[in-house]
Amino acid sequence: MALGNDLDQIKALVGIYLDGLHAGDADKLAAAFHPVSHLYSVVDGVVQDVPRDAWLERVRTRQSPEALGLPRHDAILTIDMSGPETAFVKVACAIPPRFFTDYLTCLKTAEGWRVVSKSFRTETR
Repeated sequence: MALGNDLDQIKALVGIYLDGLHAGDADKLAAAFHPVSHLYSVVDGVVQDVPRDAWLERVRTRQSPEALGLPRHDAILTIDMSGPETAFVKVACAIPPRFFTDYLTCLKTAEGWRVVSKSFRTETR
């Protein structure tokens, strides 16, 4: 079911995401995330729902890991394609001392592969 070209495109999409996170490049992140995407996490048992544009504004106003001289800690852990237009990607990344596990739901749109939702967990080490 998974086409090699789609798998390469998904890896490239996640690469843009991870590069954008490390550099604090909101434009790169915007290119990876569909305009209607949302980010989800749980804080004190309550689901947090952040629209893409609100998250991008946070990225624009904080110092990037790259600017802080922090090393990269990112990797694609798994890619699961259930068809030619859907994929689920598990990613590890960090802004030390915060380490994240991200679950990216990706859809193949007319513009190509885009992240449509991100659910994540944060661990402080």
